[in-house]
Amino acid sequence: MNDTIDRRTALGTLAAASLGVLIDRRVPALARTGALGPLPSGVAVVFVHGAWADGSNWQSCVLPLERQGLTVMSAQLAMATLSDDIATVQRTLERTSGPVVLVGHAYSGAVVGSIHDDRVKSVVYIAALAPAEGETVADVFYKDPKPPLSPTLAPDAHGYIWQPDGGIENALSQNASADQKRIMATTQRPIGVQCIKEKAPAPSWPAKPSWYLIAEEDRMINPKTEQFMAARMNAKVRSVRVDHSPQVSAPHYVVDMIVEAAR
Repeated sequence: MNDTIDRRTALGTLAAASLGVLIDRRVPALARTGALGPLPSGVAVVFVHGAWADGSNWQSCVLPLERQGLTVMSAQLAMATLSDDIATVQRTLERTSGPVVLVGHAYSGAVVGSIHDDRVKSVVYIAALAPAEGETVADVFYKDPKPPLSPTLAPDAHGYIWQPDGGIENALSQNASADQKRIMATTQRPIGVQCIKEKAPAPSWPAKPSWYLIAEEDRMINPKTEQFMAARMNAKVRSVRVDHSPQVSAPHYVVDMIVEAAR
């Protein structure tokens, strides 16, 4: 990335920031350069993965965050029911000390949004689903028409949903490298139907500072839906030309947003 900002880009960035939205094109990453000063000490980042993944889905973000002095860990969801996954994250938080930045991707937006813990100081949503109280993940997932090339999803005989052939490569992370796509397809984990049908409890985002990364090239969730959810929670927004899984295909955007939330 070219770290030189021309005057036009700088003015455009300031104008967008004044509205609470940063449209990210070739703007340099101030968080990565340390231009905003040191981070507070003792902050932990807890990652929560989405459907068809596990904690290793965040691996490209771990070392850059640790180099910033942050403690990083990841919850491992069973993805059988939403309630069980919320309890898993709560148990993971017990392993931390000090303030926490909670980070959720896709389905796990419903999980992280359901955590009510005073030590969680901010929540970062990465192309995530954020149902309100009484809504389901399916309600928000299907709120707007599915993007072109979105795969057809259906449960198997056991009530679990897998990505169909080509779904990961063409929609879940179409911008990832060929090797990354192959690994994601090989190691995918299914999500239970009950995860998306269970009604969400009252979310924390009306009272908790939130950040939201909108994936403009998302083929799983309509970017219009992401814009709606980000606006509803009054999140600080960054809208970027990335696919549904930027933690894999463009991790620096995710790292920058987490550092901003930690700061």
